[in-house]
Amino acid sequence: MSSASPGPLPNPRGSLRVLTWNLWWRFGDWRARREAILAVLAELRPDVCGLQEVWGTDEEDLAGWLGERLGMRSVFAASPSPGRWQQRLAGGEAEAAFGNAVLSRWPILASSVTHLPEGPRPEGRTALHTLLDVPGGPLPFTTTHLSSSPAESALRVAQVRALVPAVARHAADVPGARRPVLTGDFNAEAGSDEMRLAGGYETASVVDGFVLVDAWRYAADGAEGRTWDRRNPHVARVHQPSARIDHVLVGLPEFSGRGAVLDVRRVGAEPVDGVWPSDHAAVCVDLAL
Repeated sequence: MSSASPGPLPNPRGSLRVLTWNLWWRFGDWRARREAILAVLAELRPDVCGLQEVWGTDEEDLAGWLGERLGMRSVFAASPSPGRWQQRLAGGEAEAAFGNAVLSRWPILASSVTHLPEGPRPEGRTALHTLLDVPGGPLPFTTTHLSSSPAESALRVAQVRALVPAVARHAADVPGARRPVLTGDFNAEAGSDEMRLAGGYETASVVDGFVLVDAWRYAADGAEGRTWDRRNPHVARVHQPSARIDHVLVGLPEFSGRGAVLDVRRVGAEPVDGVWPSDHAAVCVDLAL
């Protein structure tokens, strides 16, 4: 098996490993791809995963399938308007649900969904909020998937304006909670209006006093972070430029160091036994417990 990263990535002691990954729904040879996805996750041993483009059928959902094999709990939130994706597939494949999911090694205490603003074509974009019972205090953890067209920056800004207050409320409602974590496929590069707004670190925050930081700021100088990479043949065929559009945003760490970013890197960016797991690479972050 080809390694999903430059060698195994051991969990630092006293850390929480967080991962975000767009799994490319039921496109391509999804049966072979899900085995490759499982292999990557089994090697990395994440504690929490925010997943996008997750499929579900009456018999099974991908998050549950992965969770059973990894010994993780799962929650799946289907999009209310999956038609755009279903129309691109034929036969029974087109009946599968489409949505976001969270996997967690720790108990999932609660979950809820925020519906995000729509453009001219309904897409059912949402954010899945969870509360995780991790060591050191409950963790408010959210994953999302914003609109994808390069021309939809204004729509993504509107989605961020709905998303950030929901993340802030979700965190404020839990006494003693850790700093929140927001993950997802934002379909936007780090310097874009929507990502600067999502963090509230380089521009005025959507919620007064509420700031999130792009975990990739802590990467080694010059570290490659492209999660949409033309080296991947599934990306090359759509003729778009490479970009870093998948992000892990974290609350500013406490002075004690709790929640500090210990390590961040791109993973899932190579084929496994000749199979590319997804059209996206993943971002893996270790946070101090």
